[in-house]
Amino acid sequence: MSKPSRSFPRPLSELLTATLSDVLKAQGFASTEIISRWNDIVGPEIAGHSEPLKINWPRAATDEKSEPATLVLRVEGPAALEIQHLSAVILERVNRFFGWQAIGRIAIRQAPLRRREPSPPPKIDEAAAARIADALPDVKDDNLRQALGRLGSAIKGN
Repeated sequence: MSKPSRSFPRPLSELLTATLSDVLKAQGFASTEIISRWNDIVGPEIAGHSEPLKINWPRAATDEKSEPATLVLRVEGPAALEIQHLSAVILERVNRFFGWQAIGRIAIRQAPLRRREPSPPPKIDEAAAARIADALPDVKDDNLRQALGRLGSAIKGN
């Protein structure tokens, strides 16, 4: 007779991925990464005034050459003109993220952004960071040793 399976806590991201993936696929997103990493992809100046709404993929053509998709961005009203002028930069950065010429055009929809409050950076205890840095005598580069000390302090939460 087999043992009953044990249930272990699963990360919330694992549970939400299955749920969100269907919703995002309906909007043309193959994964959540373009949304969650938008700030990293386009930079903080552009991400501060825009967010991706959906990707419109063209219908499959009969020939082998496929057309790139259209990225629909939600942009704050006053920044729409500037974002439109930066569309070539945004296209280049998004396609570099995808690794291929996935997006060929940007469509702008003026609307207020959903504001996400950024989480504050963790408080770093300088004394703990110095103790950790001093415990790393094998690291010859002082800047690297200090950075590792701050990282260790942030991870420990000291």
